[in-house]
Amino acid sequence: MSPALFRTKNDKSKMSRKFYITTPIYYVNAHPHIGHAYTTIACDTIARRQRLLGAETFFLTGTDEHGQKIERAAQAAGKTPQEYADEISAEFRQLWKRMGISNDDFIRTTEDRHKKRVQELFRHIRDNGYIYKGTYTGQYCVSDELYVDGAQPGDPCPTCGRITETVHEENYFFKLTAFQQKLLELYANPDFIRPETRRNEVISFVRSGLRDLSISRSTFTWGIPVPDDPGHVIYVWLDALANYITAIGYGSSHAAAQETFRKFWPADVQMIGKEIVRFHCVYWPAFLMAAGLAVPKAIVAHGWLLFEESKMSKSRGNIVRTETILDVLGADALRYFLLREVVFGQDGSFSFDALVQRHNADLANGLGNLASRTLTMINRYFKGEVPYPSHAASRTAADDAIAHTARKAIREFTALFDQFQFSRALETAWALVAAVDKYIVENEPWALGEKQDEESRSRLATVLYTAAEALRVVTALAHPVIPDATAKIWAQMGLGDIKKLALNDLTWGQLPLSTKLGDVQPVFPRADKSAIERMQKMEDERRSAPMTEATAAGADTTMPTPASSLPASTRPAPEQKISIDDFAKVELRVGVVKVAERVPKSDKLLRLEVDIGVEVRQVVAGIAEAYAPETLVGRKVVIVANLAPRKLRGLESNGMIVAASLEDGKPVLAGFLEDVPVGARLK
Repeated sequence: MSPALFRTKNDKSKMSRKFYITTPIYYVNAHPHIGHAYTTIACDTIARRQRLLGAETFFLTGTDEHGQKIERAAQAAGKTPQEYADEISAEFRQLWKRMGISNDDFIRTTEDRHKKRVQELFRHIRDNGYIYKGTYTGQYCVSDELYVDGAQPGDPCPTCGRITETVHEENYFFKLTAFQQKLLELYANPDFIRPETRRNEVISFVRSGLRDLSISRSTFTWGIPVPDDPGHVIYVWLDALANYITAIGYGSSHAAAQETFRKFWPADVQMIGKEIVRFHCVYWPAFLMAAGLAVPKAIVAHGWLLFEESKMSKSRGNIVRTETILDVLGADALRYFLLREVVFGQDGSFSFDALVQRHNADLANGLGNLASRTLTMINRYFKGEVPYPSHAASRTAADDAIAHTARKAIREFTALFDQFQFSRALETAWALVAAVDKYIVENEPWALGEKQDEESRSRLATVLYTAAEALRVVTALAHPVIPDATAKIWAQMGLGDIKKLALNDLTWGQLPLSTKLGDVQPVFPRADKSAIERMQKMEDERRSAPMTEATAAGADTTMPTPASSLPASTRPAPEQKISIDDFAKVELRVGVVKVAERVPKSDKLLRLEVDIGVEVRQVVAGIAEAYAPETLVGRKVVIVANLAPRKLRGLESNGMIVAASLEDGKPVLAGFLEDVPVGARLK
């Protein structure tokens, strides 16, 4: 992105500049976790910085609540889709409020304002000649709400790996093919898709050829009805993507809403995860072009947040809830860690150990310690007033070096932040913290404070003023990232409300002399090892708690799991007990594995040939991450022998291996201590 997009000159016109940023709206099939928080924190940081730069800023987030997956999940939970969506959407809204996220609006796709305006967008595209009626036959991924071109029955979704469903229905189609060349021309702008790796992926996809896109469904009802044809509902991705314009007034009949849309659209930054690049960089601009609307200025895709080297996922059971970190360390610690530790655009690792180490090193021992020692010494030696530095003739090279480092930090932080290089920007700011710490140690203000001569007193004033001014600069730069702590430091320095800071005017030497300090208190208490243990314990308790409707609805459907193989905490409750007759219907047989091999292009699946006494069965099992194929040959296992056959990755599976599921999500095959004959039935 061009740095000019973010920067503002210090003139009278700066308040007329607008800035519009969006998160993706989060799907209500799961509770919010730190993967969601990562995107939202990045957008919140950018929005806060833009406000300090003088831009009239609009920051949007929200929830995506329609689609077949939600309809099915609600039915499984014994709720209406609206009840189901209301519960999960409220969790997102409440979490963002607790974290102090500064969004200006929270859009829900089930709101009337959104539904009416999506229908208006559909009419607009249709009236422009880009929608026609036809018939769709093919494969569909319910989990990703994605039509899978070229897939065959039984094939997995290329995005999530789940088995696709065959769909045959009358649909409305969008003429996506009409926009192939226009999209490629759009991608010629290197700032439109960031980072470059994502841009190259999208260009390759579009150059390979586009097909017209089915944009309605008639096999379920949980969605926005197609205008003038209520037997169809609008494709969930057209519905969801439209939130970025419906929230700011597109399609409204009210003059104020129309003016808001004219003011803020096109969006300056649309932040997304890399897994939804195609929807935002291909379908979304094509929809906008078809409606005659401007495309966003920049779509920025970040990487995944990995825990235990895997993407956080409901099915893996490795999700970390944001509340765990808020309860122990607070929001600022999480905000700083995610933006400092993770190189934006790339996948990043999360662990409680790394979080605490970064908190202690950079926040407690770094910025927090600098603030505490500097302000405490000003209180002690100058009665809580910022001292006058000595005249230029008595200044040292060390004083000028700090001023130089601070000016460099302001320049580099600004340039790096404008390019979404948050980690390097913070590294630059904290280099100033380290430089000032070294400066204080070398100049020993505590020793100067014990002396009564005028020269020592003057030197002490210079050292503490220099340290305090550097603290002011770092606090101002860091405020969008760690707003709570920096607001406290700003107030302790006697500088008032940090929200009134004009960040575009930040320069060295602006700390007012004789400023009276406020009450000095620690802002980042050091975390000990117990913080890690407490967070791990809290997450372990959450993972072992009974499965909720939200997590059950989003569970991995690659291989169904019987209740007998679930942890005790997720087995049916007493009121859900089955009769002996029901149990007798399940045929569990002892088998011995004769052949075991990996399924091509799958990390999870093994193809097994299992002898169950009367025949040899082919079974496809999702145990490849836990067992090497060669270790299974000759092993006795238990299989459910009377399941209807199903296809996985094009292979027919005639049975299912029984396994226990541990807390880390790994399966453990059921076995025997005694020698049990092959083919024996479990009763």
